[in-house]
Amino acid sequence: MVVKSELEKLGLQPVSVELGEVEIKENNIDHIKADLLYNLQSLGFDLIDDKKSKTIEKIKNFIIDLVQNKNNQININLSDYLAQQLTQDYSTLSNLFSEVEGITIEKYFINQKIEKVKELLMYDEMTLSEIAFLLNYSSVAHLSNQFKKVTGFSPSYFKQLKDKKRKQIEDL
Repeated sequence: MVVKSELEKLGLQPVSVELGEVEIKENNIDHIKADLLYNLQSLGFDLIDDKKSKTIEKIKNFIIDLVQNKNNQININLSDYLAQQLTQDYSTLSNLFSEVEGITIEKYFINQKIEKVKELLMYDEMTLSEIAFLLNYSSVAHLSNQFKKVTGFSPSYFKQLKDKKRKQIEDL
């Protein structure tokens, strides 16, 4: 909504505004590109123009959408999914991502999944077993090992840290 509002303030007519992608009616915006860039950057956004950066953003957006909205429920592996979605060879995508981001696509995917696990642990509405199933882990042990490898904590210890930081209302 913020991006759409900024586009409209500059007299542009957005056709669609999605995560990481905007389509506008106008063909040439060179005359207001500097203003648009300044306005977006002041709000914490950026304008991505080059093809490499667009591809990297698309990879990230597909992974984030997969973890956050589709609960990692795809019938094919991640490499095939990304290659299919971006209609490019996975090895090309993988090399580009690693070169620019400094980590592999798989590591980025794991990091996103662990962030989702942290979020679900904080809500305290699901068991670790339910979280493992939701995020398509083969077992609770696999989830726990991956969580510890990334965070340095076991999921149960992480949950305890959350509880220690939380103050009861009468203690406020």
